[in-house]
Amino acid sequence: MSCSKNIAYIGKDCVACGVCTKHCPRAALTIRKGMYATVDYDTCVGCGKCSTVCPAGVIEMVAKEVKVV
Repeated sequence: MSCSKNIAYIGKDCVACGVCTKHCPRAALTIRKGMYATVDYDTCVGCGKCSTVCPAGVIEMVAKEVKVV
């Protein structure tokens, strides 16, 4: 899977249903404390599948930050 210039961002209204975690091909999303989902930004490739399937509509794809070294 190729990397995108985007990354998943989960809004504060996440209902922790787990649908996103089941559809992420890289297992970059996890449910924390049964209350909200989080994204492992090192693993997320920005495919957007989680955003498409989120029943609450709180996941959006945003531009990755560019790190200048």
